[in-house]
Amino acid sequence: MDQQHASLETLKDIRRMMDRSSRFISLSGLSGVSAGVFAFIGVYIAHKWIVEYYIRYEARGYSFADFRGLRFNLFMLAGAVLTSAILFSFYFTWRKAKKNGLPMWDHSSKNLFINMMIPLVAGGVFVLGLLQYNIWHFVAPATLIFYGLALVNASKYTLGDIRYLGYIEIILGLINVWFIGYGLYFWAAGFGMFHIVYGLIMWWKYDNK
Repeated sequence: MDQQHASLETLKDIRRMMDRSSRFISLSGLSGVSAGVFAFIGVYIAHKWIVEYYIRYEARGYSFADFRGLRFNLFMLAGAVLTSAILFSFYFTWRKAKKNGLPMWDHSSKNLFINMMIPLVAGGVFVLGLLQYNIWHFVAPATLIFYGLALVNASKYTLGDIRYLGYIEIILGLINVWFIGYGLYFWAAGFGMFHIVYGLIMWWKYDNK
């Protein structure tokens, strides 16, 4: 009986080792926290710019120059937020990998990158199509939905808990479809609040050891 139990434990250890080798486990919870913080900053600045635009709109009427300026500023702001989030996520993940003596770029991280980028690229192209035809109202829902799909798709190659964040992003995006005009608030919830909550949970569960 003891030998059978020992054999079962050995098989479980082998399975855990195989699962560990096929997943990128260096993803840091602080990456989620930093991404959420930058998202909140971006939402705050964007909200301020939009309010100022509508104040000018009510005072002077529609101005194509004002609208074009707002659109350009929002586009640049989104790029800055995304770049900052990626850089800080890379730094925290690199630091965790170095601390644990694990490679940053291996077979598992390649699979993670590929499976996450497929929905993100598809979503990016879709959003660009929406912007080309000035369909701004569905940009926020689309970004949340495609980002959620990317997280769920990538969860097979990293910490499985990330799929729950993906489910939340998808649900928020679908709800946002029925509440057009509140995209910034859904962005603040999806990319800001839930990123921070998820990051803190992952930090406490996996990093704080």
